[in-house]
Amino acid sequence: MTAVSGTAPSTAATPSLDALWMPFTANKAYKAKPRLLVSAKDMHYRSDDGREILDGTAGLWCVNAGHCRQPIIDAMMQAASTLDYAPAFQMGHPLMFALAERMAEVLPEGMDRVFFSGSGSESVDSALKIALAYHIARGEPDRCLFVGRQRGYHGVGFGGISVGGIETNRKTFAKQLLPHIDHLPHTHDLSKQAFSKGQPAWGGHLADALEEMVAKHGAEKIAAVIVEPLAGSTGVLIPPVGYLQRLRELCTKHGILLIFDEVITGFGRVGAPFAAQAFGVTPDILTVAKGLTNAAVPMGATAVHTKIYDTVVQSTPRGIELFHGYTYSGHPLSAAAALATLDLYQSEGLLTRAATMGPIWEAALHGLRDAPHVIDVRNIGLVGGIELSVRDGTPGARGYDVFTNAFHEQDALIRVTGDIVALSPPLIINEEQIHQLVGKVRSALEATA
Repeated sequence: MTAVSGTAPSTAATPSLDALWMPFTANKAYKAKPRLLVSAKDMHYRSDDGREILDGTAGLWCVNAGHCRQPIIDAMMQAASTLDYAPAFQMGHPLMFALAERMAEVLPEGMDRVFFSGSGSESVDSALKIALAYHIARGEPDRCLFVGRQRGYHGVGFGGISVGGIETNRKTFAKQLLPHIDHLPHTHDLSKQAFSKGQPAWGGHLADALEEMVAKHGAEKIAAVIVEPLAGSTGVLIPPVGYLQRLRELCTKHGILLIFDEVITGFGRVGAPFAAQAFGVTPDILTVAKGLTNAAVPMGATAVHTKIYDTVVQSTPRGIELFHGYTYSGHPLSAAAALATLDLYQSEGLLTRAATMGPIWEAALHGLRDAPHVIDVRNIGLVGGIELSVRDGTPGARGYDVFTNAFHEQDALIRVTGDIVALSPPLIINEEQIHQLVGKVRSALEATA
């Protein structure tokens, strides 16, 4: 490799950092002081300088069963050596059908039709397209408006950032976003919810804003409401008591589809296989990715209620019913990894383990209430959010310093969104590791101005 002018030549052991444009990363700051992970096992990463890093984020909300689990590795190796690829357009292979059937066994009741994709972003765009196709098939083509929520995150496709409500993700692309969009208010109010344990008691009434949307646009124009049951990427916003139930009631009343984005919450994160089951609210469409394969290989899926599938498919007399799909839909390697992952979740009780470990997690997290800069702690299942006071004139600076200190000095991987620390460890975490992780976060807070 020819070195770029002004940089040292790279080797296999020490690659140049120049060529890669990193996603969702402060590229200049990162390349000035890199953080490189070179291996992983169970609850830990290993850095390029040989340190063992406690994983407080399950990678990126996705490695639910811990790292490099042998049953998943074996399944992927077998699949790769048997069938490297099979097209999903007008063709199929056994693993993709087996996986859809297996997923239907753990999905909320009635949601037993599955459309595969390659990521959470693709799963969301699939959900939006399916919602439009459903209303057209029902004879209501004017239902084309989507209602998202402020501070919502639904991936990075144009559909996802249109219905999403994180303004930093939207502003560069604002002039080309989907036109028929509105947003519910978010549910976060520290003056009424600070230091809640589990679901906040205040805020269920905020779902009534959907009635205002109906009055503004007309129910006959609204195709679907899409929300994360628990908003993760924006900083762990936990649904208030009664909020999701009220959304479900209003959507049913007005003939609007309810879409749950469970890319983060799916596969055990909040103490049940899906947040829909944990909160007792069944949507019409549900998106997943991340934990579906334990992040060993990319895969996403969009699950729908039988009535939606039947309506769309039966409305077309012959030929293709939905002109939508991906080259890698149901990829053999991904399907094999997902099947092995589901087996592992079942054999180790991981889909419900967050409910068992939740009280220990909650007590440890709320022990940070007196730590420097902490203005809120919130939790549910094995998810935690620690909100920090903003350093004067520099929003996000304190959070970033805590993140870098945790990695370089405390040997812990955490995630920050602005000045909010978000924690979501692998579901295999034990009590000792919970206390280790929270102790490392406290040390990072104490070391940060």
